[in-house]
Amino acid sequence: MTHELTKEITTEIPTLYGSLVFNDKVMRNKLPKDMYKALRKTIENGTHLELDVANSVAVAMKEWAVENGATHFTHWFQPMTGFTAEKHDSFITPVGDGEVIMDFSGKELVKGEPDASSFPSGGLRATFEARGYTAWDPTSPAFIKDKTLYIPTAFCSYGGQALDKKTPLLRSMEALSNSAVKMLHLLGNTGVTRVSTTVGPEQEYFLVDKELYKKRKDLIFCGRTLFGAAAPKGQEMEDHYFGSIKSKVSAYMHDLDEELWKLGIPAKTKHNEVAPAQHELAPIFDTANVAVDHNQLTMEIMKKVADKHGLVCLLHEKPFEGINGSGKHNNWSMTTNEGVNLLDPGSTPAENIQFLVFLMAVIKAVDEYADLMRVSATSAGNDHRLGGNEAPPAIVSIFLGDELTAVLNSIENDTYFGKQEKIQLETGAHVLPHFFKDNTDRNRTSPFAFTGNKFEFRMLGSSASVSNPNMVLNTAVAEALDQFYKELEGTKPEDLEHAVHELVKRAIKKHKRVIFNGNGYTDEWVTEATARGLYNLPSTPDCLPRFIADKNVELFTKHHIFTKEEILSRYEILLENYVKTLGIEARTLEEMLTKDFLPAVSTYAGEVAASASSKRTFLPTLSTATEEALVTSLSNAYTSLTAGISELKALTASADSLEGMQAIADSYHKDVLTKMEELRLIANEAEALIPDSKLPYPTYDQLLFSL
Repeated sequence: MTHELTKEITTEIPTLYGSLVFNDKVMRNKLPKDMYKALRKTIENGTHLELDVANSVAVAMKEWAVENGATHFTHWFQPMTGFTAEKHDSFITPVGDGEVIMDFSGKELVKGEPDASSFPSGGLRATFEARGYTAWDPTSPAFIKDKTLYIPTAFCSYGGQALDKKTPLLRSMEALSNSAVKMLHLLGNTGVTRVSTTVGPEQEYFLVDKELYKKRKDLIFCGRTLFGAAAPKGQEMEDHYFGSIKSKVSAYMHDLDEELWKLGIPAKTKHNEVAPAQHELAPIFDTANVAVDHNQLTMEIMKKVADKHGLVCLLHEKPFEGINGSGKHNNWSMTTNEGVNLLDPGSTPAENIQFLVFLMAVIKAVDEYADLMRVSATSAGNDHRLGGNEAPPAIVSIFLGDELTAVLNSIENDTYFGKQEKIQLETGAHVLPHFFKDNTDRNRTSPFAFTGNKFEFRMLGSSASVSNPNMVLNTAVAEALDQFYKELEGTKPEDLEHAVHELVKRAIKKHKRVIFNGNGYTDEWVTEATARGLYNLPSTPDCLPRFIADKNVELFTKHHIFTKEEILSRYEILLENYVKTLGIEARTLEEMLTKDFLPAVSTYAGEVAASASSKRTFLPTLSTATEEALVTSLSNAYTSLTAGISELKALTASADSLEGMQAIADSYHKDVLTKMEELRLIANEAEALIPDSKLPYPTYDQLLFSL
């Protein structure tokens, strides 16, 4: 690329960014001043939107969309499928004489009526109760994609129950804001009127060749390989992480950035991840519900752009056995309407009363609702990932680092904590510039780590929506702040500092068990965590009963995040998703082994046997022991796999015959998945004995190292 072309593209980026978004700049230009102010009031303060304002916004939004080539609009929502949903309507309205006009009303903007009958409801409504409603979320900007105006919305049933992931998130954001503002006012910070949670979700993913992908039924139907011998080289050389980006991948990343920037998604960082063929994209922070919308769009666009480049983007948490899986690191913080980050320690964290109160609220929340944090990250795919290769263990703990841990220790023990001096890092090379080391390191084995002015929840899987963990975190912190408020309420201003000190001290003593700065991968930590009374919930069937535990139902209902019926419905949906996922995987494994792999084993064993027979006939002095041993190994594998497939079918049928979705899920995990892993090991060993040219599908070698 020439210097002139590079300069031209760079100059265009500010114009390109957000060009397909109905953002504040567009609204300011398109709307009358009074209508713009009314809309901003709704966005900033959460006030009700009047119909006349909605009508004015609808006219401006339609004009802008048509100017940018849009012919249709859709209410874009996030049902409990884990994906997004949309129903498109055109702007055209017949006016007689065979003519039409382009029209869009405030009523159409504010509310849609999609058919809700085929979306998961967990028993909230009967199948014949088909009507559902989508409601415009004015805090998340509309955008244009594929000549359609996309309007971010919430989704509820005819009876008003939440059928989506956005509605509970918005409720939790409101709950946290109310609780945080009350606390700030009590601490003397009376200028704050709203607190927003901000999120920056880092997204890991794999890229594989599309033609190779199309030859593997397990990748097509399940998103992960169900068996496959390891490649001779994996990630053990640690040469892929932050390595030079291959040209084909670089071209993909460049186009991906541009498509995301057009939609106002602040894609910032990109690099190779640890495993071969694995990469990461990280955005700049945004308000939680906008970040959730952006991440859903990011996953969709990743796949679309990959397809244009002859690639497939894999977002499964563990597409390849034996190397890193993919996570989604949820960077979370709280910011006031005055722009203050409540988790910024400042230069003297020990003296920052406001910071200490909010820090301890987070620690208390995670300790008391660690089971819900684990539930928020659970899925069949993520069960394969947690516990190794830079994925945190299933035990939720908090990493604070040396400095903050020392601050809390000094408060607990009433000892003096002096200001920590910045240490200049000595590199030993005088030509290098001087810089200071951070006061704390990073801990890649921690599920919930403090990283300077935010917490990074590393447990979430790469394919998941980030709405659930943020909804849980918001609600739990709101509850912790409410309890702190009750303890401090009525304290005289002159006694407030001492009261806060005593509150923080009590909280540290009670909740320090969840703080762990060491290696989360060791067996010793599992033993210690058990002794501390921390939850260890390794699988989805282990996790989900905690979702409906009395204390958790009380939390959600108290803060009006869910009704009890909505909680039970989600419990059923999550169990059903788990069972369906493993059912699809079991059937795919049976089909691949029966139709593809076993014939290849039989054919190759026959060829080797024929070769041995020919050798005995024409070269009787040469030994055929090697060929005979290979035939025996392949024959044994064939027999074991054939029997194992029958056993897998029987175990699947037995699980499906049980009463109750929890019992079915338990059986799938204990019996079906265990048998699948047994078959994987047998197939892997057999595959390693067969030449690649004799196999009916691409191997790990080809999938991971073909780009």
